[in-house]
Amino acid sequence: MKPVEEEGVGTEVDHAAFRERPAGPMRCVLVVIDGADSGRAASLGNEPVTIGSEAGCSLRLEDPTVSRTHATVQAAPGGFLVTDHGSTNGTLYEGCRVAQAVVGPGSVLRVGRTSLLVRPEGSAEAIAPSPRKAFGQLVSESVAMRRLFAVLEQVAGTESTVLLEGETGTGKELAAFAVHETSPRRAGPFVVFDCAAVPRDLIESELFGHLRGSFTGAAHDRPGAFVRAAGGTIFLDELSALPLDLQPKLLRVLEARSVKPVGGDEPQAVDVRVIAAANTDIEAEVRAGRVRADLFYRLSVVHVRIPPLRRRPEDIAPIVRRLLARLGCPDPGEISGPGLDRLVAHSWPGNVRELRNVIERAVALAGGTPPPFLQMRIDLGAGWETDELRVHIEKPYVEAKERLLEEFERRYLGELMRRCEDNISLASRVSALDRKHLRRLLRRHGFVAGPMEDDE
Repeated sequence: MKPVEEEGVGTEVDHAAFRERPAGPMRCVLVVIDGADSGRAASLGNEPVTIGSEAGCSLRLEDPTVSRTHATVQAAPGGFLVTDHGSTNGTLYEGCRVAQAVVGPGSVLRVGRTSLLVRPEGSAEAIAPSPRKAFGQLVSESVAMRRLFAVLEQVAGTESTVLLEGETGTGKELAAFAVHETSPRRAGPFVVFDCAAVPRDLIESELFGHLRGSFTGAAHDRPGAFVRAAGGTIFLDELSALPLDLQPKLLRVLEARSVKPVGGDEPQAVDVRVIAAANTDIEAEVRAGRVRADLFYRLSVVHVRIPPLRRRPEDIAPIVRRLLARLGCPDPGEISGPGLDRLVAHSWPGNVRELRNVIERAVALAGGTPPPFLQMRIDLGAGWETDELRVHIEKPYVEAKERLLEEFERRYLGELMRRCEDNISLASRVSALDRKHLRRLLRRHGFVAGPMEDDE
């Protein structure tokens, strides 16, 4: 992967890039990026940087949730070794509590209420996360997304073409619409063109328009998506689905800012901003010859990647709260407990779109006035248990083993109760587990309500 340069026109913003290469001799600093201690930093090297509230710590924090000697970070083969020193509130990496882990440049650690960035000196990772935890309809607590918000906020006021890359369901269209809504073009139209949803033989007509009589069935002149977006923004979704023979025509539109409708001879000027999106590795598509390199470079003036939901579990709670509000639910109360634990443990192959479906199903099955979130039954739907069990190799052996066993236990119980139609007595016989023990397991994983003390 090419080096990440300073933010600006013609650069790529890839928040995972630094974690994919070894640290080697790269010089890094540990920087506080939020909270009262924001801006404090310490250079990382072979000598451990001690983080804590004690006066003698290399990186002393005023955060009252940070222990006196909370953790240390120092250079190690392959990155930087993070060691938690039995802190009260733990050291978190990518939403998971760690006792010891090796992390790469660009990683974000959480100690207490404070976020720390392992920042390569002079890198694009120096961009500060946005202080806002929402950008349009996107909400987030994670540093990765708030840094993405900061980039998009800067880009929105320009005319730069933006290329959004992310898995299905990560919110690429919401991000594009948020850029449009915060841009000088907000009063103009926002036109979505899904390259994968239009039949191949109609794409050119739908994109560039056609004149009457230009082909069988063309009874009237029809303006294409570019003309309909005049004065506003066109969002080209699923870019890699655009046929190769049409890609040069799209490139000409981007270069000349004019379109020639099917059957027409005279180009028509269009004043639009272009935002494109792909749910695949677009550079891999270029290497495979499915996307023209010149089109890719023209579209990727600003190239950003939206991280998948599984890499930002801290975003699940605020997203759930936003989804419940949109569904007209009363204040759901605290978003926590076994229901949230199940959501956080899921791998979310469908990302936020899948999470929305799960919450809508929970509300629908509640009937009448939905209960508070803590009392909602969270059903991840048929087939969720078939996801491959994830081995957390970034954790120590004992901790990784406990996490794997916990996930197995949760999936086993979920399938058991579905097959036994929530009959605990039957489930006890099928599983050969003592009924009292089974009930406690079910309570622990959120399959039945009520405190565990009820089983004593």
